[in-house]
Amino acid sequence: MRKTSLAQVVSVVVLSAAAGMALAADDDGLTLPSGFSATVVQEGLGTGRHLVVAANGDIYLAGSKGLVAMRAANGGKPEIETPFGDVKGTEVRLFKSWLYASDDVGVYRYALKTGVLVPTGARETVVAGFPQERQHADKTFALDPKGTLYINVGAPSNSCQEKDRQEGSMGKNPCPLLEKYGGVWVFDGTKLNQTPADGRRFATGMRNSVAIEWNVGENALFAVIHGRDSIDTLFPTLYTAEDNATRQGEEFHRIVDGGNYGWPYTFFDTKLGARVVAPEYGGDAKKTPEAGKYPDPLVAFPAHWAPNDLLFYAGKNFPARYQNGAFIAFHGSWNRAPEPQAGYKVVFQPMKDGKPDGAFEVFADGFAGEMKDNSPANARYRPVGLAVGPDGSLYVSDSQKGRVWRISYTSK
Repeated sequence: MRKTSLAQVVSVVVLSAAAGMALAADDDGLTLPSGFSATVVQEGLGTGRHLVVAANGDIYLAGSKGLVAMRAANGGKPEIETPFGDVKGTEVRLFKSWLYASDDVGVYRYALKTGVLVPTGARETVVAGFPQERQHADKTFALDPKGTLYINVGAPSNSCQEKDRQEGSMGKNPCPLLEKYGGVWVFDGTKLNQTPADGRRFATGMRNSVAIEWNVGENALFAVIHGRDSIDTLFPTLYTAEDNATRQGEEFHRIVDGGNYGWPYTFFDTKLGARVVAPEYGGDAKKTPEAGKYPDPLVAFPAHWAPNDLLFYAGKNFPARYQNGAFIAFHGSWNRAPEPQAGYKVVFQPMKDGKPDGAFEVFADGFAGEMKDNSPANARYRPVGLAVGPDGSLYVSDSQKGRVWRISYTSK
């Protein structure tokens, strides 16, 4: 990879995508590519997170207040909205006749009956007992067609310093957090009452991989990893505030069994277009790690965009060029000041044979609106979850109010 190519690609793509956007059909402030329209399915049910849509169009939304089941006719606004269960968390998935959901310490499931919207039985515990942490606690997960369960276990740290987020503090070497955090753990998703000790570490060196997905076509796991923070305040002699706002890539990887993706010892520098040694581990803003020790990302997205969901499109509604491509929901930054906050959008990454097939494009934008005082708390909406409906429409959920949109291709 040429050292200047990545930054050039990012700047060109954002400008060209924005030029081709149009106001969504029912407004709501969203912009979409020509031929697409957005419909507000749910005005807002509180702080929403991920969502899933069943084959009959039923919608299940996870959030900090719990789970909600919604039933709508013909993809319109739900006529029935029913809170249920006692899982207050982030992820929700369908597998066979089960609805899986997670909170910060475990993954659970509810039995579903054909034609019945709301599960009637008690929840069952699949895995529980992860430590309750204050940082990167979400236990997002993916399931493969065999029921293998892949759980993101984020690291409760920025860079594994001796004193977390303290200026000049060096990193622990080796980082002890990697024994239980900072990677993906794999379990039998059909087995009940497991503990973390029943799983095994599938991959490591991943600070926090909220956006995690099994790609059926490639028979492989993929994730978009949250990059690190605060290179300027922790090591001000090496990095400026502008550097911190722009240089730590959000890394999109194919996750392989036994893979090591470099955290906390390195990060992918979007300015250099190369992986560099973290300053906590002797980096000088240009030193690179041993060649071949860690993989470069498939794509390094701009710093602090906060990737929170990943979806490989296999629906029939969108044009053929979207088939097998990746949609990524970026929740938006908090750590770019004094630069403007960024992210707050859904992007599309064309893919072929599990690899990028061209530059990424901004697909849906305008969620944040005007953020007073450059504060994420003042964003109008923050996209967080993605799902595909039975007709091939793309559903997007929001964490600020629990709003849900349905995006369809209407120009044939």
